[in-house]
Amino acid sequence: MSLGRQIALTTLLLMGSTLFFGLSNLDEWVQDLLYNSQTHRWLLDHNLQPYRFIFYDGIKALLILFALLMLATLLFGRKHPWVKAHRNGILIVVLSAIIVPLTASTLKKETNMPCPKHSIRYGGIYPHVAVWEQYPQGFDAPRTQCWPAGHASGGFALLSLFFLFKHRENRKRALLFALAVGWLMGGYKMLVGDHYLSHTVITMLLSWLWVLIITVGVARFIPSREDRSAHP
Repeated sequence: MSLGRQIALTTLLLMGSTLFFGLSNLDEWVQDLLYNSQTHRWLLDHNLQPYRFIFYDGIKALLILFALLMLATLLFGRKHPWVKAHRNGILIVVLSAIIVPLTASTLKKETNMPCPKHSIRYGGIYPHVAVWEQYPQGFDAPRTQCWPAGHASGGFALLSLFFLFKHRENRKRALLFALAVGWLMGGYKMLVGDHYLSHTVITMLLSWLWVLIITVGVARFIPSREDRSAHP
């Protein structure tokens, strides 16, 4: 399937998922399984260690370090044969590591959607609304930033590794690795009441969409090694 068709399909999936979760109660059904209504606690406490370090602070630091290493490789190792052969793939990874989390962070600030822990259903003050809906008239509360999942966006940005590798099997491994990291990060935030299932699903699809768009842009504006060889 061409990149253009993948972009179109991912866009449709993103729109369809947003509509589906906004109209269904699947988010609440899943989150109910993670919340103890008797003790008013989530399966994991937000500050409980070593889980916070492993799935939040630690993994975030590792992703930032990885992105910096890839950037340094691109800038200072550009004469190395491997870097020359994978230059566009490295650039896609670096750009994705920047743009994907930035997009999620920007959307979180604009959508004003509550986390599960903020919702009336789980002891908060925010009513349930779809992302396209306004809060009920007269409802006044500080803005909140929970849609989509910002933390998981760093993990899902690793979907760009798919385009770093040349061989089919390596691409599959990269894709599975990125999905595992993204869902571990998103799953942890669900366990502590910070995100609904839909928040992570939307972030995953949005991340893949950006990776595809970045890949098309890099291919269009930066010729690959093969292209340069064919046109000396």
